[in-house]
Amino acid sequence: MKKYLLIYIITFLASGCGISRKIDVLGNCTYNIKSADNIYLAGKDMTELFKNRTFDLSSAPGLALAMLRKNIPLKANVNLSIYNPTSKSTVINQFDYIVLVKGQEIAKGMVDKRINLEAGATSIVPVQINSNIYSFLSNGETMKELLDFMSGAKNGPKEKKSTVTIKIRPSFMLGKELIKYPSYIIINKEISSRILY
Repeated sequence: MKKYLLIYIITFLASGCGISRKIDVLGNCTYNIKSADNIYLAGKDMTELFKNRTFDLSSAPGLALAMLRKNIPLKANVNLSIYNPTSKSTVINQFDYIVLVKGQEIAKGMVDKRINLEAGATSIVPVQINSNIYSFLSNGETMKELLDFMSGAKNGPKEKKSTVTIKIRPSFMLGKELIKYPSYIIINKEISSRILY
């Protein structure tokens, strides 16, 4: 009986050390938003809305219809960069994410993909965003800020800036158990209206 108890205690301590080590490595990683591409709003490629540095709403009749239907789909690929500066490798098995623009949530979801974070290396993680942003755009103040941001693209020198935030909460497997990181890791990225042209 004592033999089994000792084995259980050793196993418990070892798993605790494993959890602590993985959490330490994840906590020491540097997380950044590297890029965003293939951005579609109500089925329209955002780059098409800004041809010749002008915001052409007439080229997106589907946007007005989407507003009436209260369903404005946003699709985008966001590439996260995760740099592991430590001497220990680790793995993320999946992570939850929340995307916010100026503090307002526009999308949330989960990436169910194994990500290897090698020691001293950077991993690029693609995140596919797919969300209905009607409630975000139906806010009058938010819409005004968005149009003001877009006018910076139209007028060139009048560059406008905004902040995009992605919160991620990684999870990793320890044996057969999925362990979640204790809190969300916050990644802020200031974007310029010039990215629209």
